Amino acid sequence: MSVNRKIAIVAIIGGGFSGAAIAAHLHRAAAALEDLRIIVFEPRATLGAGLAYSTLEPANRINVPAGRMTLYPDDLDSFIHYLERTNALADDAAAVFPDGQAYPQRRVFGAYVAAEIAPLLAAGIVQHRRSTVEHVVRHADGWELRTAEGASHVADVVVVATSHPPPALPQVLKPLAGHPKLVADVNAEAALENITAQDRVLIVGNGLTAADAFAALKRRGHHGPVVSLSRRGLRSRGHPVLAQEPFGDFIDPPSRRASELLRRIRAALRTSQAGGATWHGVLDAVRLQGRDIWRNLPLVERRRVVRWLRPFWDAHRFRIAPQVETLLDDAIVSGQLQIVAGSLVSAQADESGSLHVDWRQRGKKDVTGIDVDAVIVTTGPAHGGILRSQTFLSDLEQAGLLTLCPTGLGIHCNERSRAIDSHGQATETLLIGGPLARGTFGELMGLPQVTEHAIYVAEEIAGSLVSAARPQLESN
Repeated sequence: MSVNRKIAIVAIIGGGFSGAAIAAHLHRAAAALEDLRIIVFEPRATLGAGLAYSTLEPANRINVPAGRMTLYPDDLDSFIHYLERTNALADDAAAVFPDGQAYPQRRVFGAYVAAEIAPLLAAGIVQHRRSTVEHVVRHADGWELRTAEGASHVADVVVVATSHPPPALPQVLKPLAGHPKLVADVNAEAALENITAQDRVLIVGNGLTAADAFAALKRRGHHGPVVSLSRRGLRSRGHPVLAQEPFGDFIDPPSRRASELLRRIRAALRTSQAGGATWHGVLDAVRLQGRDIWRNLPLVERRRVVRWLRPFWDAHRFRIAPQVETLLDDAIVSGQLQIVAGSLVSAQADESGSLHVDWRQRGKKDVTGIDVDAVIVTTGPAHGGILRSQTFLSDLEQAGLLTLCPTGLGIHCNERSRAIDSHGQATETLLIGGPLARGTFGELMGLPQVTEHAIYVAEEIAGSLVSAARPQLESN
């Protein structure tokens, strides 16, 4: 890494949780550098919230207890202390479950991260540019970033820490494009406003986002029938009644095949359940060992995991808050919510505005029709379109500096989080931060793992900058 300017400049594109965490921990890791400028490009008014934690929807809650959410792995009570200090739950009686665990609204966690980084902004240690980066160009002595306003910024190091792209509209639903009650992106502003309380709703997808969408509808008083359709009919699971310790060893010896890994997990599940425990501890052990498990699998086996096992992993790994779980359970019992396994066949809108969707039940040949008033798409990020989701990413791809991860998850980088170019070479000063690097690092979606990765990226940058600055310091 070559730093030609006296002041080293690190530009972080994306100021959600990943970008803010990298900035905060880079300040810590690079304490030995007096001349370091950290610039975060984020169009939102505050840093730290991003798409996940900026939602204003009260029904959207963090999915794990507040005591497991923190910006600092060495201070696990940081978020709890923030809640106590700010009395943030005073007007949210539903946040605290009977067992005493708190599940605040997601925006509260976003406010916590913003509060933590605020002193760094006030001191000028971190700079927040409320701009959208449109172009990134590599020069011999570094990088040039151009914003939508036409401003130009230089940097020695660039970190891509942007969000996943929104879901791609399934091809079958393309005939409904433009319909006022087709919600293609549930995270868009006022996405659910056109859906009335009695509307018949089809939710395409059945993961965390589907659960959030249903909870948001219920908060608005929705009482019409809802069908949630996914390929396997798997719904997100909840937390155990009683806390459990992680159970199982899946890295010693390492598994080299996806089928072998699955057998070991199933064996651990049988042993755990024979002892009176649930599956939660086993899946927690897989999560904690996720990076090593992933590293030990060859690429072809990683692809098998993504294709065949990922839906089951997602349903058990990404658990819903108990408030939302109770809401879903009650709706299923009452008959308002029906969860089905199948695939879309066709869709069309009639003259009255009603939507007709044909679908095929999993394992069956016959096609079933359903008439609804609204369709909500919650199929997850369009990973394959990440490099076309923003102009600067397309620029870097066309320049041969960014490539898609061969696992199909995000952007290709090496185990030092450096981007891999079209020639298979790592670019030392271009790093991938956050979940977009999950194809290389495996378990990189839950907040603890995202935090750990932010620290890792920060330490990688700091180490390279210190090494680059040392010859200059010794010559002075």
